[in-house]
Amino acid sequence: MEIQYSKCVENLRSSEIRNMMSVAVRPDIISFAGGMPGNTLFPIKEVEDLYNQLPLSVKQAAFQYGPTGGYPPLIKSLMDYMQRKGMQVEKNRILITTGALQAIDVVNKILLDPGDAVIVEYPTFIGALASFLAHRAKLIPVSMDADGILPDELEKALDSKPAPKMIYLSPYFHNPAGIIYGKKRKEAILKILAGRNIILLEDDCYGELYFNDSDAELCIPMKTVEPESPQICYVSSFSKIMGPGLRIGWLFGPPEIIGKTEVAKQSMDACTSTYVQVLANEFLSSGKLFDYVKWVRGEYKKRAKVMVEALNAFMPPEVTWVNPKGGFYIWLQLPGGVDATDVLKSSLQDGAVFISGKTFDPEGNRNNCLRMAFSNTPEEIIPKGVEIIAKAINRFM
Repeated sequence: MEIQYSKCVENLRSSEIRNMMSVAVRPDIISFAGGMPGNTLFPIKEVEDLYNQLPLSVKQAAFQYGPTGGYPPLIKSLMDYMQRKGMQVEKNRILITTGALQAIDVVNKILLDPGDAVIVEYPTFIGALASFLAHRAKLIPVSMDADGILPDELEKALDSKPAPKMIYLSPYFHNPAGIIYGKKRKEAILKILAGRNIILLEDDCYGELYFNDSDAELCIPMKTVEPESPQICYVSSFSKIMGPGLRIGWLFGPPEIIGKTEVAKQSMDACTSTYVQVLANEFLSSGKLFDYVKWVRGEYKKRAKVMVEALNAFMPPEVTWVNPKGGFYIWLQLPGGVDATDVLKSSLQDGAVFISGKTFDPEGNRNNCLRMAFSNTPEEIIPKGVEIIAKAINRFM
């Protein structure tokens, strides 16, 4: 019997991240592949203490089904958290989701029909690309520089036919590019989008992880501006600031959109795990999240510093990158004619892995870049891994 798969399956392509993770966990491999927090950095003791102090009635509720929209105490705590960021909470609602990717996917589910156009950055987060492709969207990639998506190219993309229905941006320590959008660039984007019938999906999973307090103002979301047009849906997550195993994200946006996404979520799961929502709420409402994030910023800053120093020491001068101000990633631009997959095969033989650039290309072609994550790699072995990759690059120059 020949199985007839759906049209959405035809649009899916294999993720190199998924394929590489089976290799990256080998003890003999130095991995810069996974965009993951450091295993030794999780707030395990703090969360255990908070859970042990909970009354029996709350523990019982944690094991029960909850509302599709989210555990009410966590929604309240997140609303307070959003207000602290400068959001206009009285004009918006929150939907708790099973990770930030589900938040992206439910927005796509209620907004996108096959063939609808979506503007994305080049490069783009692979999870978002997978969701757009599953919904059979037409992707319009727009290039970036160190300050974000290029305004002139964005204006051209907005004039495409059919008119784009959505624009997806990750302005805060971008995955995979590692950059943070400049204040003037964000203002320019909102000015360009003003008056257009388009949804801006603002992905902010790394914005709390700035390395220096002087850069905190760069992490103020565009959603705080609350323009009449475009409507902004804001996505965030506990994955990078508490732990990805919790699988808790949230969508913050206009009530009408949140109402429809809640209905869409009901066809995916009855509710996000109540148990982990209870843990997240206690960590957030107790204030321990803020102390933890302040500490962990310093740990990631150390790892980033070690990687940048190693890149400066070992990489050929033709390789370029933007030094990170936060987050997990550094995006390397290779010299013309050097293919990242060739480099990967070579460096893997010597014991180091990364993710090739074509994984993050909306068109799946451009491959003269690579992503290196410093977040999950101990400081003492980062230089060796960078040296291995630098030698592999030199072999193809």
